[in-house]
Amino acid sequence: MPAITFTPPRAARILRGAIAAAAVPLLLTACSSADKKEAATSAAAVTIADQWVKAADGGMSAAFGDLINSGDTPRTVVSATSPASGRIELHEVVADANGTKAMRPKRGGFVIPAHGRTRLRPGGDHIMFMDLRGPLRTGSETSVTLTFEDGSTTTFTAQVRDFSGNQENYVPDHAGGESHAGAQTPAHGG
Repeated sequence: MPAITFTPPRAARILRGAIAAAAVPLLLTACSSADKKEAATSAAAVTIADQWVKAADGGMSAAFGDLINSGDTPRTVVSATSPASGRIELHEVVADANGTKAMRPKRGGFVIPAHGRTRLRPGGDHIMFMDLRGPLRTGSETSVTLTFEDGSTTTFTAQVRDFSGNQENYVPDHAGGESHAGAQTPAHGG
């Protein structure tokens, strides 16, 4: 007895082909949306709020504010620049065994958690202006450009404000990342 094969009607074959053809773009769109979300730069994911810079006649100053990450992965600020300063370092403030506070370069930079924030505050993490090119006068503004671990950058403008608190000493980061207590310079007020 010969085998009987079933051949679906032409309309059913066309309908299945149309469904498959319609599904392909949807699958590609879903994949590309996920790729775009992960491919966003740190600069696109991080904003700064409540930013300001401490007024100073010369020497050193500091910038503060809230770094806010809207992305799904942690982001890291690794450096900063500003036309107001010849050199900028990312700093943290730590207390030694005697409780004396000293600021020093923060190894690894500022990590901003996914969907979180990192606060830059006097007496804590801050952006240190090391060699001011001129006075920072109350009420004026200066720009600061942040560079992230992925090489992307973002620039923000910060207003200069009076602030007289937090008188820590600066302890430079030497080879090997060790601080040397004998290398302190005058406090900057940041």
